[in-house]
Amino acid sequence: MFSICVEREIKKPIDEVFSALADHANYKQFKGIDDSSLLEEGKQEPNGLGALREVVAGSSVLHERIVEFARPTRLAYLIEYSKPLPYEHEFGVITLKDLGESTLVIWKSQGRIKIPLLGPWYFDKQIQNGGGRAFGSILKAIDMR
Repeated sequence: MFSICVEREIKKPIDEVFSALADHANYKQFKGIDDSSLLEEGKQEPNGLGALREVVAGSSVLHERIVEFARPTRLAYLIEYSKPLPYEHEFGVITLKDLGESTLVIWKSQGRIKIPLLGPWYFDKQIQNGGGRAFGSILKAIDMR
């Protein structure tokens, strides 16, 4: 099983940070993300509850469904489709806390790769390490804007 948790204080207002994290079609602006798009709009707003985003990083493609959208404090998603590695995703949650002149972001994701034998041992470790670096890189980029 992989378990990723990244915490970062960003010197930006909470609304600005939330908007950057919820702008699904523009994840391609972040280092390591080759392409991103909004495949299905959400129920109340395009990037909101029910939205489906696609994120492409190298040979990896993820389709993530927004399952919780509470502006500006919480965004949750589930990976519905992935290639080349098949995910069994339990949750992805981004929680934001207003600290006045900055925002605390906690980004968690948990799941497993569904490949017998090597998956739990090798690929889960790779996802955990790479995912932590990717989440941290995205948050750093938002902080540096």
